[in-house]
Amino acid sequence: MSEETPERSTHGVGPWQGEWPEGDWYDPELLREGDTRNVIDRYRYWTMEAIVADLDTHRHAFHVAIENWQHDMNIGSIVRSANAFLADTVHIIGRRRWNRRGAMVTDRYQHVVHHETVEAFAAWAASENLPILAVDNVGDAKPVDKAELPKRCVMLFGQEGPGLSPEALAAADAFIEITQYGSTRSINASAAGAIVMYEWCRRHAS
Repeated sequence: MSEETPERSTHGVGPWQGEWPEGDWYDPELLREGDTRNVIDRYRYWTMEAIVADLDTHRHAFHVAIENWQHDMNIGSIVRSANAFLADTVHIIGRRRWNRRGAMVTDRYQHVVHHETVEAFAAWAASENLPILAVDNVGDAKPVDKAELPKRCVMLFGQEGPGLSPEALAAADAFIEITQYGSTRSINASAAGAIVMYEWCRRHAS
């Protein structure tokens, strides 16, 4: 591919025109070939490592946790939303392997850690003094628009269908639900994640 006839893409930018910019955050290959990644304009031509380092300077104070006992397909989408809303870290509880397709490579920019059991995750949260907010439509859950959402917290989501495990519900400090108006009892787990993260950002993000 030459600079005279750059390959067309549905998104992104072509090779850098003119004298290359200075800065060790720029990727020479991207400057030369073009940047077709799905990143905001600020990060065009930046290395992945530089983008992560910059995100780390202003990540939000909330964490996201997901139980993964049945290789839930929603995990990738939740990771993608966590990146969009600049969560501190995503915590995978249960099986280490998860389907990354839904993340659309955003897991490269988002910190993701693994906990083998709910007990290990709860111990970590306690050590960080982070309240666990279980997102599930259980008996005493409060609607997300009326519930308390501390600035420092970890939002815990269950799997599509069964929801949170009894162990996860027992470890929670508070319960949040999303008000629904149709006939279905629950909504997609990744959609629920995006709603709650957005509500947190609406209240706390500057």
